[in-house]
Amino acid sequence: MTSTDVPTRPARRTVSPLPAARRAHRTRPIVQRGPNLTLGASRLSRTLALAALAVMALIWLLPMAWAVFTAFKSDQDASDPLHWIWPQGGFTLDAFRTVIERGDLPLWMLNSLFISAAVTVVTVVVSAMAGYAFSRTLFRGRRWLFTVTMASILVPPQMLIVPWFQQMLTLDLVDTYAAVILPQTVAPVMVFILKKHFDTIPRELEEAARIDGAGHARIFWSVMLPLSRPMLAAVSIFVFIGAWNNFLWPFVSTSDPALMTLPVGITAVKDAYGVNYAQTMASSVLAALPLVLVFLFFQRHIVKSVATTGLGGQ
Repeated sequence: MTSTDVPTRPARRTVSPLPAARRAHRTRPIVQRGPNLTLGASRLSRTLALAALAVMALIWLLPMAWAVFTAFKSDQDASDPLHWIWPQGGFTLDAFRTVIERGDLPLWMLNSLFISAAVTVVTVVVSAMAGYAFSRTLFRGRRWLFTVTMASILVPPQMLIVPWFQQMLTLDLVDTYAAVILPQTVAPVMVFILKKHFDTIPRELEEAARIDGAGHARIFWSVMLPLSRPMLAAVSIFVFIGAWNNFLWPFVSTSDPALMTLPVGITAVKDAYGVNYAQTMASSVLAALPLVLVFLFFQRHIVKSVATTGLGGQ
């Protein structure tokens, strides 16, 4: 057998492997995206939806812009319909200066801050404890008590003014901070919100804590509350805003000028010196400014509480 008769193996063709990223990309199943339920699937529908949202935002912002522009006008220009955008005498700070000089604005803001903070702390603590009890514990009459709590949401707060005032008279708390704070801490809506939030937290975390020997109090303070920070922050903001803007109960429960909140004090100044549009808008801007700052600093907690589950607080 000659060398030419020896069979030769065909040369093996070497194929360079694809990069891992390309192989994964080629083997990845194609997922078809469905239409956007909010803005639609086509570009035209999304454009129309965004335009409608922009118009609605402009309609919502227009009264606020008018209030701010009016606050920087003089009383004469504020009553002039021909120059409602650009005042004839130019913008001025006289309305803000008059409101600050005629009223005890720093004291009213301090009272509003103290009362709103106290109402927020007490309401959040009591509502969180009640929500945890309804969500994680079993006791006699639990269903009926929760039903009564939810039914109390249908009762307007204005109907409770007379019973609250009679209770404050009985307890001799009229013209005190306690009379302004305590009735505002009743918030069944917040109990319901926190109860539903605690229902979403996995029970495996609670069972693991029980294995380590934790009771209800330890589970509530060390497990539930740390996992609920975004929701607690959102509830705190809503309660704080409601307490800050509350006018009727602080107006009824106290007649001492040293205990007036900002809405009550601004109304007293307006009644004493007549209705001046520039001063009224300046008072409203000053009253709303702290709330705007609070919302700007804590708005991410509201978004996070809506976009995450109970594990989002980790």
